[in-house]
Amino acid sequence: MSFGKSDPPQPPNPVAVAGAQTSSNVSTAVANAYLNAPNQVTPTGSLTTKPTSSYQFTDPTTGQTYDIPNFTTTQTLSPTEQQILNLGETSKTNLAQTGADQSSRLNSLLSGNFDPTQTAPGAGHASWISSAYPAQTSLTSTLGPTYGYGGDPTSSDITRSYGPADNFSADRQRVEEALYGRLNPQLAIEKNQVAQSLADQGIRYGSDAYNAAMDNYNRQANDARLAVTQAGGAEQQRMTEEAKAQAEFQNQAQQQREQEQQARGQFFNQAAQQDFTKALTTGQFYNAGAAQELTRQQAAFNAQNAQRQQYLSEMYGQRSQPINEITALMSGSQVAQPSFVDTAKNQIPTTDVAGIINKNTDQQLAASAQQTAQQNAIIGGLFGFAGNAARGLATSDRRLKKNIHRVGTVFAATPHAVADVDADEPGRRLPKFDVDADESNSKELPIYSYTFKHDPMGRRHIGPMAQDVEKIDPSAVREIGGVKFIHKRRMMGAILRAA
Repeated sequence: MSFGKSDPPQPPNPVAVAGAQTSSNVSTAVANAYLNAPNQVTPTGSLTTKPTSSYQFTDPTTGQTYDIPNFTTTQTLSPTEQQILNLGETSKTNLAQTGADQSSRLNSLLSGNFDPTQTAPGAGHASWISSAYPAQTSLTSTLGPTYGYGGDPTSSDITRSYGPADNFSADRQRVEEALYGRLNPQLAIEKNQVAQSLADQGIRYGSDAYNAAMDNYNRQANDARLAVTQAGGAEQQRMTEEAKAQAEFQNQAQQQREQEQQARGQFFNQAAQQDFTKALTTGQFYNAGAAQELTRQQAAFNAQNAQRQQYLSEMYGQRSQPINEITALMSGSQVAQPSFVDTAKNQIPTTDVAGIINKNTDQQLAASAQQTAQQNAIIGGLFGFAGNAARGLATSDRRLKKNIHRVGTVFAATPHAVADVDADEPGRRLPKFDVDADESNSKELPIYSYTFKHDPMGRRHIGPMAQDVEKIDPSAVREIGGVKFIHKRRMMGAILRAA
């Protein structure tokens, strides 16, 4: 057999891969440092970044040494802004001196007793808000509502079920048993007649023809039994419908009584609602007047408190004004710093050298493993096929198979002379194969994965098709009853001689 060979790829040297990755990372980092260090010039100043020194980094894995640059960023003010900075420093010095001089005033300002509440207007008093007009929280109605209509104590409960507890199942069973008593003996006679008829025709028990005929009879018998079940169900349904109609009649009569009582209760409740609405209107009018009086009293209370708060705010303002002035003098002024633009940060992505090398190796290993697995599956299928060679013929007709997929190819030697004697059939001569035949004397034999049409489990098999074997060696294929069989020993002999 010829499948082709491929050795798995050698893994890369990890030290070399690490060195290549480190070199790529260092180069990318240095390039990114230069890329993201632009110089800026604005009306208020400039910003300059440039490399001023470097240091050496040695890779501990490979011993390779790299020069890493150091950068220095310098900020310079424009001449105008530099002059403003100088003047600002002078101004802060002068203001600080003035603040120190004026702070002495705070000694006399803060040494005296300060209590503006002694002279402020009085606050509003809670007694101004009177409770002489309490809100009305209840209603007086001459009629009370009727929430229900009582019901008729002589009426019975609603009928929620009907019929016997078993839902007429016993009656249905009696009907089915009577019909089965007539049907089963007849079915037994017909089954024996079908079996005898098949035996008279020479159809053996257990054969495909026998099973097909019995399946046909069983379907007819099942149809007859289903008809009995349907008849029993129809009888049960009829009796259920009669019980249902009787229960519905009883409930309709009871519903009519309930509706009459409900109408009387609704009439009484409408009168009670009218009386309640009248009482509600009177109570709401009273509460509106009480709320208006309460609002007036609260307005007077709030106005007095607002007057007091305004007076206190003015007094506290007079006391804090000198302190605020001194604080402002001591704070000084600030020079405007140059406003530099946040430049876009361009980032060169690091190349994953190690990942690329390792991924390529993994792909080669996966392809090698897939090829090896496919070859093992073909070899396993063929040797499984040959393992039953002692049984003689094997059904391998393509017409009996489905879900067919080609999985590989083997080579088989073509016969060139008749010499050997068939051990299974002494009177039959076998073709002789040339052991030293070159590949030109061999033919390709496709190998497939497939399932048999008659296999309900759908189990998959691997092997050749009788039609393909017949093209290489007609003597290795026999046809029985219109089905092609492969003589396993002869076919495997041709394959092994071509190996």
